[in-house]
Amino acid sequence: MKKSFFSLSAILIIAFLSFDAEAQIFNLKSPNNSIEVSIIIENDIHYAVKFKDKLVLDYSRISLSLDQDVVLGSMPEVKKVIKDHHEGVLYPVVSVKSSSISENFNSLEIVFKKKFSIEFRAFNEGVAYRFKTRMKGEIVVKNEEADFGFPNDFMTYFPEETSFHSHNERYYKNYKISEIKDEQFCSLPMLVEAEGGVKMVITETDLEDYPGMWLKPSSGYFEFTGIFPAYPSKEVQENDRSVRVTEREDYLAKTKGERSFPWRIIAIAENDADLITNQLSYILAKPNQIKDASWIKPGKVAWDWWNYNNIYGVDFEAGVNTKTYKYYIDFAAKYGIEYIIMDEGWYELGDLSKIVPEIDMEEITTYAKSKGVGVILWVVWKTLDDQLDESLAQFEKWGVKGIKVDFMQRDDQWMVNYYHKIARKAADHHLLVDFHGNYKPSGLRRAYPNVITREGLRGLEHNKWADTQTPTHNVTIPFIRMLAGPMDYTPGAMINAQQKNFRISWNRPMSMGTRCHQLAMYVVFESPLQMMADNPSNYMKEEECTRFIAKIPTVWDETKVLKAKIGEVIAIARRKGEKWYVGAMTNLDARNLEIDLSFLEKGSYKAEIFKDGKNAHRYGSDYIMEMTNVNRDQKFKLELAPGGGWAAILSPSQK
Repeated sequence: MKKSFFSLSAILIIAFLSFDAEAQIFNLKSPNNSIEVSIIIENDIHYAVKFKDKLVLDYSRISLSLDQDVVLGSMPEVKKVIKDHHEGVLYPVVSVKSSSISENFNSLEIVFKKKFSIEFRAFNEGVAYRFKTRMKGEIVVKNEEADFGFPNDFMTYFPEETSFHSHNERYYKNYKISEIKDEQFCSLPMLVEAEGGVKMVITETDLEDYPGMWLKPSSGYFEFTGIFPAYPSKEVQENDRSVRVTEREDYLAKTKGERSFPWRIIAIAENDADLITNQLSYILAKPNQIKDASWIKPGKVAWDWWNYNNIYGVDFEAGVNTKTYKYYIDFAAKYGIEYIIMDEGWYELGDLSKIVPEIDMEEITTYAKSKGVGVILWVVWKTLDDQLDESLAQFEKWGVKGIKVDFMQRDDQWMVNYYHKIARKAADHHLLVDFHGNYKPSGLRRAYPNVITREGLRGLEHNKWADTQTPTHNVTIPFIRMLAGPMDYTPGAMINAQQKNFRISWNRPMSMGTRCHQLAMYVVFESPLQMMADNPSNYMKEEECTRFIAKIPTVWDETKVLKAKIGEVIAIARRKGEKWYVGAMTNLDARNLEIDLSFLEKGSYKAEIFKDGKNAHRYGSDYIMEMTNVNRDQKFKLELAPGGGWAAILSPSQK
C-alpha cells in the first residue's frame, strides 16, 4: 500500500469541507473522557488519539494483508458499528500488583463487509485495538501494518535491537524520533514522551499463534511502524541452546480464519507513577485457562547460578553436587524461602534423561520435600521440546515444583506457539514456569498463571560480565518493561559497590549501588517468583538483611506509588494483609525524599527500616537498621546515597 501522511486536524477539515471525500469518522472516549480515539475510514483505515484534548498519536494507519492480495483495510466498507461499555472487577490467580483489578472501558467495534472487524477499547489508562476475522478455514497473513505516528519529534526510550534472534535484554536509549535511523529497530515495550511529560508505552498482549511485534522508524515522519519476524523455514542448531533461523517464509503466520489477533496497546500516563499501576497488558489478555489453579504458589527462590555456588565454611567441596543443593535446601528451610533452583549443570547438556554423576535427584527432591522446600529445574528449551512428555512426567514423579526454560531467543509464530505449549503441558503436571532468554510478557501469564515470571530484560546477571548495569537502569525498567508484566531481574546481591569501586567478576559477582538499593528491589520489582541471587553463605553472614528479605512477600493486595520519575527515582508502598512494605531507589545521584504515610490505617505501626549508612557513598554495603513506631500522620525523610535505596516493613502494633 502506498504510504500517505496527514495530520488529524487536516483530515477532519477535509472531511468537513468535502462530502466527496466520503470519510467516515468514529469517535470513542475513555470513561473519564480524558482520552479520545478518532477512527477515520476512507480508502484505508487510520486512527488518532487525543489526551486531554491534545493530540498525542497522529493519523496512524492499520491493515492486515493476507495472501491472494487481500488487504483488510484497503477500500473498506463498513457494515455496522457496535458500541459498548464495560465495568467490572478481575481477581487474578497470581496477584502481581493487587488482589483485584478494575476493568473499566468503552469499546467500539467496526464490522466490515470483507468478513473482518477492528475493535478499539478506550480505558482511562490508554487505548488498545485488535483485528478480528470471520473467515472459513485457514488464512495466511503476509503482513500487518501497525503505524504509530506522532505530531512532533518526541523523545523515546528505545530498547534497540540488532536481530530478531534476541533475548530482549536491552538498555533503554534516549533518542528523539528524528535521531533514529531507518535501519534501527527495537523490541517492546517502547516509551515515547510527549509534551507536558505525558508518557506513552507501546506494547502488545494476547499474543498467540502469531509473531511478536517490534518497531522501526518510518522514513521522513515522526512515526514508527510494526515489523514482525516471518515464519521460519530453515533452522540451524548451533549448539544445545542456540537454534538460529537461517531462512524465513514470505508470510508471518498461517492461522485460523476465525480468530482475534493480538491487542496493540498504547498505555498513556500523565504522571510517571501511573505507568507503575497500569494493568492493560493483563486486562486485555485471554482469561485463565487452568480450571484448578490452587496449586500455584508464589514465593522466593534460593538461586545457585549467579553466585557460582560459592558457598563456604562447609566440610565438602561446593559445586553442582548433592551436598551443595542439600545445603541450599537447609538454608531455604531455615529462612522460610519457598524454593531452590538447580540451574545449569544438573544434567548432561542435550539429554535431560542423563543426570550428572554428582547429582542424586531422588535424594535431593526427597530431602527438599521433608524440609517443605520446592525444587525448580533449569532446562534448555530445545532439549525440553525434544523430550517433552517423558521429561515433564519425570519431573512430576520426582516432586519438582517448576521449570526454568531458557534460550528461546525468538518470537516468530512457531516460537510463540511453543510458549503456549509449554505453559499448557507444564500446568498438566502442576509445574510453574519461569521463561528466560525470552521475549517480553504478552498476556500468557493470565491465560496460564503457572507462567509465574519471566526474564526479557537486562537483569542482575549482567553484573557478572559488564559494568553498565547501573542504578539508573534499575529505576528505568519499572516504568517500561514492568508495565508488560513480571520481570525476573534476580536481585539480592550482598556484595555492593559504588560505580567507581565496581569490579566485574564472573565467579564472585557484586552489584552496582548500595545494599539498600538491592533490598528495595524486593518491594519495587514485581516477580511472583523472586530470586535471591547471592549464595547462602553470604546470606547467613548477613543474617539481618536475609531475615528482612525473607519476610517480604512476592504478591500483593494493593500498590501505592509514592514517588516516581523515570530514570531518576521510584518509591512504592505495597500491602499484603495488614502489613505495608515500602521500597525506594535512586539513580546514580544522591537524593533526599519525603514519604507520606497517609496510606496507612489509623493506629500505630511498628517500622523495621533499612537505610543507606553514612558511608554508603563510599562503601556500598554500608547500611543502618532501625526500629521505630509510626502512624499515618507522619512522614519519613529519606537520605539516599548515590545508587541508594531504602526499605521498610510497617506492621500494625498489637492492641
